[in-house]
Amino acid sequence: MFSKVLVANRGEIAIRIIRALRELGIRSVAVYSTADEAAMHTRLADEKVCIGPAQSKSSYLNAPALISAAQIKGADAIHPGYGFLSEDPGFAEVCEQAGLKFIGPKPQDIELMGNKLKAREYVDGLGIQVLPGTFQEIEDEQHAIRTAKDIGLPLIVKAAEGGGGRGMKIIYDEDQIPNIIKIARSEAKSAFGNASLYIEKYFEFVRHIEIQIIGDGNGGVVALGERECSIQRRHQKFIEEAPSVAVDDKLRNRMNDTAVRIARHIGYRGPGTIEFLLDEKGKFYFMEMNTRLQVEHPVTELVTGLDIVAEQIRIAGGEKMTMSQRDIRVKGHAIECRINAEDPQTLVPSAGKITTYLQPGGPWVRVDGHAYPGYDVPPYYDSLVAKLIVWADDRDRSIRRMQRALDEFVIEGIKTNIPLHKKILASKDFLLGNITTRFIDKFI
Repeated sequence: MFSKVLVANRGEIAIRIIRALRELGIRSVAVYSTADEAAMHTRLADEKVCIGPAQSKSSYLNAPALISAAQIKGADAIHPGYGFLSEDPGFAEVCEQAGLKFIGPKPQDIELMGNKLKAREYVDGLGIQVLPGTFQEIEDEQHAIRTAKDIGLPLIVKAAEGGGGRGMKIIYDEDQIPNIIKIARSEAKSAFGNASLYIEKYFEFVRHIEIQIIGDGNGGVVALGERECSIQRRHQKFIEEAPSVAVDDKLRNRMNDTAVRIARHIGYRGPGTIEFLLDEKGKFYFMEMNTRLQVEHPVTELVTGLDIVAEQIRIAGGEKMTMSQRDIRVKGHAIECRINAEDPQTLVPSAGKITTYLQPGGPWVRVDGHAYPGYDVPPYYDSLVAKLIVWADDRDRSIRRMQRALDEFVIEGIKTNIPLHKKILASKDFLLGNITTRFIDKFI
């Protein structure tokens, strides 16, 4: 097992990893930009080191600075968290070359499954249903127009190495194609350094269901059940649940088996997520794989009782997986609300100083956050302030617990999306489980 790990991230996920390391008896090194000098993760880690100015490209995306920091501090591994360099196969390779264990998948697995085009082609080759669309990069506008005629409108344009909703554009009219392709290429290049795009058929009223898996790197894989991630805005997840009201045992077994098959075939190591779209008839399509720890992993932890982050660290450290498929039992219902620093109406980010910060508490209420009274929310990074997660015996009780916790959560000095969460959880369609990926668009 490792003696010291550098956490190459910030915010709540850095704190989550530092806490797991502390419980495993492993020392932690926090990195921070000049904008994050007073951030909570720098206070909780055993050691800390500044890696550059506020802009991500000069700090959290600066691979040489991260490698140097790890070597200077004597770390023997790097945990990338999610976002930033977590799905960069080049960074994973550089870590290994520098004698630092990358706490994540093998570089070749990130290369294969992190690129959405390669992943689609690979999974299709396994005989698994993928969303109708292209298996090669969109070459130009004419290629996109031919694709539109072949599979029909509406379509969705995606960045091949995308994530977080960036580089995604929906096409309803063929005349929109030239302009949308141009905008999507620009966004993809800016966000991911790669302007490659592909196109899929866009299904408007479907559910986004994902399966959490963990692999040992040698073909051993377990599935931890599904998460309902259909409540999204701008293609970014907003509320997540486990399990899904739309998935019965028969369908769950089929989706679990499919996810395990994909991960086992590549000898996947650590936690990962296989994402599907589920239509009204119960047919599911492979969409993509996230080769990293997910933002919403806590809901799975609460319904399974497993520490996914600790398991990830153990596996990377060479230990055997502590569970088998027959050990996995999903109990009760968990919900996660992402609390963002943003206007609840326009969803525009809201940076600034938090004057009051009071977290909710009580049985089965968990807050993964990094804010505190007096904390300055910087404008340079993702607007996530905290993740509020609750568990109860069933979905109705879980919703009521979340409503109570949201009422207790007080954040002043900035705007947050807490009022929008309250409205959604009180809406008839949400209470009945009648949700799709278009829920928030219609709701707002």
